[in-house]
Amino acid sequence: MGLLKEFKDFAMRGNVIDLAVGVIIGGAFGKIVASLVADIIMPPIGLLVGGVNFTDLKWVLKVPEVIGGVNKTAVTLNYGSFLQVTFDFIIVAFAVFLFIKGINRVSKKKEEAPAPAPVNEPSKEEQLLTEIRDLLKAQSKK
Repeated sequence: MGLLKEFKDFAMRGNVIDLAVGVIIGGAFGKIVASLVADIIMPPIGLLVGGVNFTDLKWVLKVPEVIGGVNKTAVTLNYGSFLQVTFDFIIVAFAVFLFIKGINRVSKKKEEAPAPAPVNEPSKEEQLLTEIRDLLKAQSKK
């Protein structure tokens, strides 16, 4: 029973839950960015370079054949898919960069805000010593 309790304590730790939430949101964010790149950014770029759909770009290394009634598929090097994924990565990296830059800017402003000056009331001992000092000064002047 101790192992089960230890695992429960581990799983319910704040860092593990935060990590799980981050992974889930990151996956959803990745899908959004992939759609942004594939459906919004790449079509105009493809149009600018001659109506090319980047995911269709490939080099055919071996053409498809029919040998003895069996279809042999083509062997292709799909560099267009690689370009698409590379653009996805660049956009995700840039979005994360902007997000972190914004967080740093907000936290920097919080650090720059002057802290209110602490009001240091003298302790009872300090007050007593101050009174004694003042009394001694007064006696020495007489």
